[in-house]
Amino acid sequence: MLPRLPRAYAPTAEEAAAWADTLVKYRLLHATIRVPTGQWLIQEAPGAPVHVLDGPATLLELAADIQHRTRTRRNRIR
Repeated sequence: MLPRLPRAYAPTAEEAAAWADTLVKYRLLHATIRVPTGQWLIQEAPGAPVHVLDGPATLLELAADIQHRTRTRRNRIR
């Protein structure tokens, strides 16, 4: 697997919100909420503990990790 290339710019709140909506839409996360401090509250499943993410960059890292795990599992099944 190739390492991830560094980003040329810092992630924006809008980009993080789009990824958060996508993760919830495809049921990869149960819930995501952006709070006024710029942090994100996420819940992986109903009844699971709520985790606090520091900001857009952390949410995008989580999205990349979830995407990596999903693709890795899919390739192993084939």
